[in-house]
Amino acid sequence: MTALPVIGFMVVALAAIAFAAVPLLRAKVKKRGGLIAAGLALFVLVVGSGAYWMVGKPYLAQREAQGTDALTINEPTTLIPLLIKRTRDYPGDARAWRFLGQAYMAARDPANAAKALGRAIVLEGKGDPELNTAYGEALVMANGGTVTAEAEQAFTAALAVDPSNTPARFYLGDARRAKGDNAGAAQMWQSLLSDTSPTTPLYQMLVDRMALLTADATRGAPGSAPDPRKMVEVLAARLKADPNDALGWVRLIRAYSVLGETAKAKEALATARKTFADNPDAQTAFGTAAKALKLD
Repeated sequence: MTALPVIGFMVVALAAIAFAAVPLLRAKVKKRGGLIAAGLALFVLVVGSGAYWMVGKPYLAQREAQGTDALTINEPTTLIPLLIKRTRDYPGDARAWRFLGQAYMAARDPANAAKALGRAIVLEGKGDPELNTAYGEALVMANGGTVTAEAEQAFTAALAVDPSNTPARFYLGDARRAKGDNAGAAQMWQSLLSDTSPTTPLYQMLVDRMALLTADATRGAPGSAPDPRKMVEVLAARLKADPNDALGWVRLIRAYSVLGETAKAKEALATARKTFADNPDAQTAFGTAAKALKLD
């Protein structure tokens, strides 16, 4: 018996934890029984926590060429080197390449994740929508949010097999807008909006994307890759008109911080706290964000 199934199990659990903050694009809302939901929650909590303890340090991705010889007693995080060794010993093992790609994504190394997932696709073919989607997302992240031609091909392949694929529809909308096909982007995003719960962060992201299309039409500009600053402006304007969106405020606070606009981030934090003065859950979310971003 090899360790690969165990390693794969750990990778999947880690991916669930690592992407808990941004499950927007990979989640599909399905009705489940209470027992299944409870079991899933217990699985993520117990197994995922242990897996994260083992592989949750991004710097490990830098050791890709060192293998297991680089490990020390003070570094119990062995998953990525073990998977690298597995792919070297068995280069035709598609599962090992796939798990390695997932591990790199969890370690926030999308460039190496794309290489590993691309190799898995070569070995398995393009018939797996989840694998194609993961590959496309890795390419997008590795290229600063731009949907490259290769990423577009991956998402198109995923959508051909699974027409309801959420990340493929989202990113293909970006690709169409970048090509100046705003009508095509609107069609893709509007379709996804109709399948998305209004209470989810993804829904608000889509609303912001649609607002960008409106802004393009207003100024007569052709489609382009989404401008982060423009999207922040759109989000700020939407919250000013309708401030009752706690998740939107958290996004705005984080966005300002990422852009280096600390004063605006603090101003947004103050406004959010005032708006949700009687909502303890929202206050907790704001406090967590402020602590993480060092705004308090």
